[in-house]
Amino acid sequence: MDLGRYLVDAVLLEGQSSGALAKRHGISRSWVYRLLARYREGGYEALEPRSRRPHSCSHEVDAETQATIARLRQGLIAAGLDAGAQTIAHHLTPLVDRVPSVATIWRILSRQGLVTPQPHKRPKSAQHRFEAELPNQMWQADITLWALADGREVEILNQLDDHSRLLVGSEALSRFKAEDVMRSFLAAGASYGLPAALLTDNGAVFTANSRRGKVVLESELERLGVAGKHSAPYHPQTCGKVERFHQTLKKFLAKQAPPTSVALLQLQLDTFRSYYNQQRPHRALRGRTPLVAYNARLKAGPKAPAPTTHFRVRHDRIDAEGRVTLRYLSRLRHIAVGRAHKRKRVTLLVADADVRVLAEDGTLLRELTLDPSRVYQPLGEPRFVDDVVRQVSTMS
Repeated sequence: MDLGRYLVDAVLLEGQSSGALAKRHGISRSWVYRLLARYREGGYEALEPRSRRPHSCSHEVDAETQATIARLRQGLIAAGLDAGAQTIAHHLTPLVDRVPSVATIWRILSRQGLVTPQPHKRPKSAQHRFEAELPNQMWQADITLWALADGREVEILNQLDDHSRLLVGSEALSRFKAEDVMRSFLAAGASYGLPAALLTDNGAVFTANSRRGKVVLESELERLGVAGKHSAPYHPQTCGKVERFHQTLKKFLAKQAPPTSVALLQLQLDTFRSYYNQQRPHRALRGRTPLVAYNARLKAGPKAPAPTTHFRVRHDRIDAEGRVTLRYLSRLRHIAVGRAHKRKRVTLLVADADVRVLAEDGTLLRELTLDPSRVYQPLGEPRFVDDVVRQVSTMS
């Protein structure tokens, strides 16, 4: 027997005083009177606890707005776009008079069974995230794969500003070479200004550190004063922002008609880039779009390039044609030394484009400055021979 029924029976059946009962049980006398009134109106059933929920709520979201929220979510999902509560709130602005809070939108979606709570996820307080302080302080670049309608895989190069998440470049090619990466980077720099640093992984088109050389992008970054940075091997989290962007982009591409060519894929990339930069609110940017965040602060830029020289020592053997090979600016150069020296072992002393070819006994066989426009470097006399001829001519 609950307390309410006990009090009613004590008053009505036993004739006890309402005031004495209230004092004995530590309750107010007015509550005993309300229990008696409810019993007289509806019997013992009326004594059950009643809901305190109000009959109406002045700030309750109307049914039409709730239906608009559901339609927006379904439409964004069908287009392969982010359909979170924050994105829906952003797109609700021109559609309704009063936009509910992000938390309210999430509760509406949850009640309708359109979202599933994920309490197993790590809380944001447990994450340690680096973010550049200024736009153009650092860009992240990476290449990912996507398949055309006929099954052919092509490559997509994405370049992302670390501070604002602005997509400064998104380009598709059958295969990216080092020269293509440099061209794409310079095109993005022409549109948004050069960054102070560029962060990439250790792909062959980004760096030749493992080969003890340089690709054309590295040489160009040095010339421009842009710091080239690379993630640790097998640690993609270093480039986490652009890696995560790949997932967002592929979610969109998966909802589009499979492109039949690289050109059609590029049109899809351009469409998404415009939406992503200018219309899609970003949770990490407190609901701002990347373009708004990019334009909100002053821009960083590259430092004045310091004069640096890249030195290499290479041991090789002259081939039967009297040539020796050397990789320079991502291309293999053939340096003519002369058939008279074929099969000889030589040492190449390289200082950027300046090359000296030495025999095993230290004799200088060839000295030249590489012509970057030519794969085959023509035969030329060592500089010291020219000096000797010039001196002889002067004496005579």
